Amino acid sequence: MLLFDLDGTLIDSNGVWLEVDRAFLRRRGLPYTQAYRDGVAHSILSNCAVFTKAHFQMEESCEAIIAEWMELAKDAYDHVPLKPHVREYLDRCREAGHRMAVFTACVPEHCRSAVSRHGLEPYFERIIYAQELGEDKRSPAIFRRVARMLGVKPGECVFFDDSLAACKGAKAAGMTVVGIRDGCFAGTEADMRELCDRYIRDFGELL
Repeated sequence: MLLFDLDGTLIDSNGVWLEVDRAFLRRRGLPYTQAYRDGVAHSILSNCAVFTKAHFQMEESCEAIIAEWMELAKDAYDHVPLKPHVREYLDRCREAGHRMAVFTACVPEHCRSAVSRHGLEPYFERIIYAQELGEDKRSPAIFRRVARMLGVKPGECVFFDDSLAACKGAKAAGMTVVGIRDGCFAGTEADMRELCDRYIRDFGELL
């Protein structure tokens, strides 16, 4: 089973959320720091809102924070491109008969928009949303749960992701892990290379 992340792995969308975060904080005269970035990167919206509210001691509700983020993101996922060589790699895997699925922390409506725009539905037998499971992609337990949902053992999965935290979770669950470089998080490359079974700059390296 080949299991793919979406944001920063299949589609070049991490910049959308970096700009959303900056705009959200700019409206309040708050700094965008590395500590804040580390707290919200690659997390589901509900957890991001809890972190943001506590980190800045905000009076807004988590629901209001999420609503503002969604307003700032708007239709951005209608326009994000695929990352290099993604379609060629998915074609190769489909021709080889590999089972493929997506496991993403992306907002479901954004994911569906991007997947539909690029016509990716036929490649994947299932898309699993961390947001609907109510848990971040950091814990080994959620990866074991996803494997059960797909009817496989963790050791039968190859997981592709650009997030160091998610790769750590998948690796601890027993999955083979392929790290994907994303320019928005290039600072984690050394750690990704050390952790992952393989690290690639783009999918062209696997063709």
